[in-house]
Amino acid sequence: MKATPSYRAFQVFNALVMTLVVLLTLYPFVYLVAQSFSSEAAVYAGKVSFFPVEFTTQTYELVLGKPDFYRYYGNTIMYAVLGTLISVTATAVLAYPLSKEKLRLNKFFIPFVLFTMYFSGGLIPNYVLVAQGLHLRDTIWALIIPGAISAFNVILVKTFFSSLPNEVEEAATVDGLGVYGIFTRITLPLSKPILATMVLFSMVAIWNDWFSASLFLQSKEKWPVALYLRQIIDSAVNSTEFGATDASYAQIAATIKSSAMLLTSLPVICIYPFVQRYFVQGMMIGAVKG
Repeated sequence: MKATPSYRAFQVFNALVMTLVVLLTLYPFVYLVAQSFSSEAAVYAGKVSFFPVEFTTQTYELVLGKPDFYRYYGNTIMYAVLGTLISVTATAVLAYPLSKEKLRLNKFFIPFVLFTMYFSGGLIPNYVLVAQGLHLRDTIWALIIPGAISAFNVILVKTFFSSLPNEVEEAATVDGLGVYGIFTRITLPLSKPILATMVLFSMVAIWNDWFSASLFLQSKEKWPVALYLRQIIDSAVNSTEFGATDASYAQIAATIKSSAMLLTSLPVICIYPFVQRYFVQGMMIGAVKG
């Protein structure tokens, strides 16, 4: 079909709008990169926009030169991998029976899951539960177990499971598969889009979580990199740590925030392209049908 003039005008307008949206989305990240490689004087003078001014890598050299940085980065990778595995598994196991409307008490338990989306015990009861009730203080499980299941994620996965055709499970039952066989060999392989979405959600949440670590981890050796970088920011602003001179300290104070943001977000940015196609499909199917 030949495109009409009005349709071509719409294509041009759509391309211009999408280009503007992309530029507005990318600019904050580009600004962070430029600021992290600029000098202290240029940052405070407001000269940094798209490109670094008076290029320098002093901040990265001071941060990456610390051996502790790599240990904390390793801690974060371990927490993210272990926590994501537990979170996705627990979410799928809970969402699967909730997606079966014929199961008894199904509609009885769903409101309990929804209730936790809007109400919680609060910070102090949660701390008492984790530290004294479960005795998880100063352990990595304090960062993983309390937030292993998100009600929002459960609803998304439940909706996706409900969208799968029942005929597939009925055929598997005829072939002799039981409930666990259907779940592991039929449902989970067909649910790659939503599971990839849950992996991304869980990994990002654990990777960026420094507050839980500040509450429950007493040993600095167990810190995640997000908490470590936060401590560096406080130290750069309030003291002259790292044995730096006055000039280098000023450089850290001016660019440490942007450098820390880049160091923490870079792994997520590198992983996202590999799960992006699953992410879009999983969110659309898991969020639309209900």
